[in-house]
Amino acid sequence: MTKKQLEESVAYLQKKGFENPEIGIVLGTGLGELVNHVENQIEAHYNHIPFFPLATVEFHTGKLVFGTISGKKVVVMQGRFHLYEGYDFIDITYPIRVMHMLGISKLFISNAAGAVNLNYKKGDMMLIEDHINLQGGSPLAFKNVSEFGERFADMSEPYDKGMRAKLIDIAATNNITLKSGVYASVVGPQLETKAEYRMLKILGADAVGMSTVPEVIVANHLNLPIVAVSVLTDECDPDNLKPVNIAEIIAIANKTEPKMVKLFQELIKQL
Repeated sequence: MTKKQLEESVAYLQKKGFENPEIGIVLGTGLGELVNHVENQIEAHYNHIPFFPLATVEFHTGKLVFGTISGKKVVVMQGRFHLYEGYDFIDITYPIRVMHMLGISKLFISNAAGAVNLNYKKGDMMLIEDHINLQGGSPLAFKNVSEFGERFADMSEPYDKGMRAKLIDIAATNNITLKSGVYASVVGPQLETKAEYRMLKILGADAVGMSTVPEVIVANHLNLPIVAVSVLTDECDPDNLKPVNIAEIIAIANKTEPKMVKLFQELIKQL
């Protein structure tokens, strides 16, 4: 990755009309509906954006959508990239750097995750307050990283306290259940074993997924405030573990999604 590549990606999007977005939004598995709330949409498919990776997961459509939500300019990533698709950390986080260069000053992230904390149920949402990186690498571990920011990025508070507090208030006002907890990010694509779920619990994880952490590390590298919400789509009880049903996971994400959309819309209004 070079600055020149990023500049070419940004120039292409600016030519398409992606002008000065304030907020970037990354949509997770089964959580694409927020795009329907974007007004005056301009689309850019990933395969047309210079140097952009392509989405390969069937339930991730690959495009950036620019427009307004609650009167604020947003750029939405509909379809994200994962290690389990064969991408590296640079690919996965390239869109975050592009959105930052376009002008975003806040980043919202959503994902679908499994509930490791057995007090949390499928269909609940969890505000991520911290994370554990179990992906075995870093999107900042490349030779010329210091051209893009401080090599040793601080991660003492990776998720913005102010936006988290606002989301908790919004949830309470709208009678939406919003848990808080620690998200563990693994490589996948296989789901966890019973022993791995027990390990995650011991480590202090409340939820587990296969995304988000690389994007959060890069956003911190860029001093970009982040808020992230997991939609909990399955319960990871090692003593009663059932075979995973991906169709059911997508269905639960879809069912819970309107609440997440409401949270994000209201937060955008308040920023």
